Amino acid sequence: MRILHTMLRVSDLQKSISFYTELLGMRVLRRKDYPDGRFTLAFLGYGDESENTVLELTHNWDTGSYDLGNAYGHIAIEVDDVYEACDIIKTKGGQVVREAGPMKHGNSVLAFVKDPDGYMIELLDASRGD
Repeated sequence: MRILHTMLRVSDLQKSISFYTELLGMRVLRRKDYPDGRFTLAFLGYGDESENTVLELTHNWDTGSYDLGNAYGHIAIEVDDVYEACDIIKTKGGQVVREAGPMKHGNSVLAFVKDPDGYMIELLDASRGD
């Protein structure tokens, strides 16, 4: 068994695809419109779905926004250098909501960014301490 994907509902599919590809370096692996159901699915990731867990973006054509609720936490992405990743994301217009730095009560270096729908993305340094 393995985790295949995590699904997020997004209000503007192209804006979300741009965020995940241009700011976080993912690739669009596949995308399909379902006109009868009035939705589009786009699968993004860092490698082939047969070998990697990916992100499924679901765009319901008739829904303009979503309530995030209070149960969602974040998606964690490993990066080589959290400080550099934050600089790149800010330069490209992304929103860093917790600047890069050591984790409170720990040694891991991390940061948090928000995607276009407000979902939190944790960036973790590849050489994390704990």
